[in-house]
This record gives sequence, C-alpha cells and structure tokens, in this order.
Amino acid sequence: MSGDRDLAVIGVGMHPWGKWGRNFVEYGVVAARAALDDAGITWPDVDFVAGGETVRNGYPGYVAGATFAQALGWQGARVASSYAACASGATALQSARAQILAGLCDVALVIGADTTPKGFLAPNKGERGDDPDWLRFRLLGATNPTYFALYARRRVELYGATRDDFAQVKVKNSLHGLENPNARYRKATAVADVLTSPLVADPLSLLDICATSDGAAAMIVTSMEWARAHGHADPVRIRGVSTVTPTYPNPVIEMPNFATDSAAGIGALPTHGFKSSIARAAYEEAGIGPEDLSCAEVYDLSTALELDWYEHIGLCEPGDAEGLLRSGATTLGGRVPVNPSGGLACFGEAVPAQAIAQVCELAWQLRGQAGARQVEGAQVGLSINQGLFGHGSCVIVSR
Repeated sequence: MSGDRDLAVIGVGMHPWGKWGRNFVEYGVVAARAALDDAGITWPDVDFVAGGETVRNGYPGYVAGATFAQALGWQGARVASSYAACASGATALQSARAQILAGLCDVALVIGADTTPKGFLAPNKGERGDDPDWLRFRLLGATNPTYFALYARRRVELYGATRDDFAQVKVKNSLHGLENPNARYRKATAVADVLTSPLVADPLSLLDICATSDGAAAMIVTSMEWARAHGHADPVRIRGVSTVTPTYPNPVIEMPNFATDSAAGIGALPTHGFKSSIARAAYEEAGIGPEDLSCAEVYDLSTALELDWYEHIGLCEPGDAEGLLRSGATTLGGRVPVNPSGGLACFGEAVPAQAIAQVCELAWQLRGQAGARQVEGAQVGLSINQGLFGHGSCVIVSR
C-alpha cells in the first residue's frame, strides 16, 4: 500500500475491562469520548461512525453504529454496523477505511463495546445451522474451552509442549498487564498458580483460558491529508487491514471439517492454515514482513493459542514457539514483545471491542505512551485475531 493510502490514527480510547453489569452503550460512550479528547476534536467533527456489533445485547447491539451515534447525540454522521464475532472491530475499521479512501468522509469513529454473560460464550438457539463453528458446539459438544484444549493437545503431540510451557505464557502476560489501567486482572501469576488452578479441558486449567468481560474501545481515524492539515504531523498510520476468509480444500463443509480452522485440511501445519493467511494478507498490503515488527497483540484465548500465533505471524517456525517464549524474545525487553497490554489473559473477552482495543494498545506503544509496559523504540506493530465463521482480523500500524 502506498503512503497516500495509509490512514492516520489520531485518537484512541477505552473503557476499562471488568464485569460492570451495565448497558454496553455506556461503555462505548466513555471510550468514544476518550478517543475524541485524545484526537483533540469534538463529536460534530466526526462524519462516519463504524460500530462493531454485539449480538448478545439485543437490537441496539445489532445496529451498533446508529446506537452509538444516538447516544453521543444525533449530528448527521453516516453510520455502519459490522458483525464478525471477535473480528468485528477490524471489519468496522475496514468499513471506515473504505469510506475515507473513497473520499466519502474525512473523520471516522470506529467503536465496539460489549456486556458479556458469565462463563464461556455459548451458542444461541436459532443460530445458523450450517455455520461450521456452531456445528462443533452442537454436534461434537466442542465448546470454546474444549476447542482451545484440542489445539493445546496438538502442540503437545506435534512439538512436545508441556503444561509448564503454557503456564509461562500466562506468567508473561500477567506481568505485562500489571501497569495497564484498562486491564481487568492486574496481578502477577506464577507457574504454580496456573498448574494448580482447576482443570477445565485437559491440558488447560482455569488460568490458561481467558474470561468473558465487559469493556469498550474506540479510535478516530482520518485520511493522512486531513490529519496533517489539522495539526497531526506524524500520526500512527494504519498500513494494512486483513479481513480474509478461509480457503477450503473441499467446496462443501463435511465431516470432519467442523470449524473454520480446518481450512487447510486435517493435520495441516499451523503456517499453512487460515490464521496464517490472515497475517500474510496484511503483510502483503503493508509491504512489510514479520522481521519488521516491534511488537504484536495476538488473541490469547488460551495460553497455548498464543504460542500458535507466534508461528502464524511468522515470528518463528512451526514447533519453535515454546523456545521463542523461553528465550524471552516475546517478553518486554525482548526482540518482539507479544501482548504488552497483558492480552486476554489480563483483559478477558469483550468481543466487538477486542480488535479495536488491540490497535489502541499499538497506538500507545508507537507513540511512546504505554508507561511501564512500553516497548522501547516501537515503530511497527501487528494485531491479529480470528472471528467465528471464518472472519480474519489483522491490522498493521507503523510510525
């Protein structure tokens, strides 16, 4: 992507993650106002609102763009709402980017917020019967923690990973999140704490798996031309956004391909599947590679999945993630810190806000505003996750 097609991130904001028990709109308004303040603009300056949908919160959740526009005060902005499960925030950003690059708006608010139930996120009755991820819930009984455990067992079988390796991911992320004011869990965790927490789905215990949380995140994005004309001479730039879908070996989904991650065929190595294709598309668009990264925010739904992401985004070869972790390369002060925010280990999931929150963290890192969790000299960052039903989500930002 050429420089004149980059977007400027001129404002970011969050509502802290937790279990607050209030309407998701309240969280979103707090995050939006923080992003507006950070950008040095007012709400009437925004001419497009891209909302990440949150389907658990009724009709206002389905029309999130209009819901947040109403809550902030009708002022004529265009709106759009995007649902892509955990990738909803990236899809909303993609919508805003299209509007800006098409010349249809100058200033966009990208926003997501959620109020989640207790426990894991179970399927709703009446959902799509041919959705491969809901099929694994219904026909196999493979809820998300079970799914995470199957991935963990694959690492054990293929690469000799141990429960200690998985626990070290939680230890690392808990230390990163200690000084993050937006994190829900701000407590150092030891390997023994993880190993002695209740077993949920072998080999993963309670502290290996992320919680469900309430929270919100927002950002203000503009064209580079608009940003420069309004006092933002050197903003954080969005260089690439990937929202790709899987490529299946078969034209139909049939047993045993019960989930979007089976896209490369049974037994495929991590670098050949859907998650890797998400990162490759973003790298190609941004014109950079994994060797250029200063830091990354990856979707650690479980500790073992963070290790998979190291390989999917090209930080190491398949089977080398445990060694990379043990070397300290992904810890603050290492070659490429991963989840300097603390990740989902410290935040939990607030689904439509998550991909936006990842970009907010990268913006703070690249500005040098991350405080005690600052990655020294950060210049390029990557955020990545995957939403159910084949939604990719990867954003690359740079100075």
